[in-house]
Amino acid sequence: MKDISQTWYNEAYQKHGLEAQRKYPNEEMLRFIGREFSSKIEYGKRQETKILELGSGSCANLWAVAKEGYDAYGIDFSEEAVELGRGVLKKWNVSANISVGDMRELPYVDEYFDGVFDILSTHSQIESEFNTTINEVKRVLKPGGSFFSFFPSANSDAYKNYKPAEKIEEFTLNGILRENSPYFGSFHPFRFMYPEKYKMFLEEKNFKIKAIEVVTRTYQDLKESFETISIVGEKC
Repeated sequence: MKDISQTWYNEAYQKHGLEAQRKYPNEEMLRFIGREFSSKIEYGKRQETKILELGSGSCANLWAVAKEGYDAYGIDFSEEAVELGRGVLKKWNVSANISVGDMRELPYVDEYFDGVFDILSTHSQIESEFNTTINEVKRVLKPGGSFFSFFPSANSDAYKNYKPAEKIEEFTLNGILRENSPYFGSFHPFRFMYPEKYKMFLEEKNFKIKAIEVVTRTYQDLKESFETISIVGEKC
């Protein structure tokens, strides 16, 4: 049975196609790949480095990972997104292993990946689901492998002034329902965290935090502020 988030994303991709997602990679993800991998591995020697994107969507991030010469993988629960992603990969003349699946049950063997990243995907999970997903991330990462997450911060106006949405949990809304809020129209569970809480959470999972920053963007001529956590953890 499809959950609310899966249904919402499928419908968004069916309705808007490639316009449902940006077409070019997230800047913080590019920094992660450059800092953790590209600065250390020559271009012609990257094919043995396996990198997975959680919630790869229409491959707006993944095509760049593949273009850089890595063995790229993506998983998404939206059949529509994966089909669109195949077309995007073909357009950029690259290949990646993308599949429909559940982040809570990653279909990969233990210690398979050198890197795993999440760009505004796991935020659509409630807390217990997110906890399960991070356990799976840890399972499939090699020792010393890196996990990067770009995740909504609870310092955002979208969380501090969340009504008429309702809280499912302390940090999870039933959607972004305020019309002048960034990400309005995300009618699915939408979770936030404070940066320090995310850091402590990963440390409790035995990740060594290598970097943590916040990225703030304003909307509507400085009237709204949305903060996002940019965090990198190394599996110990």
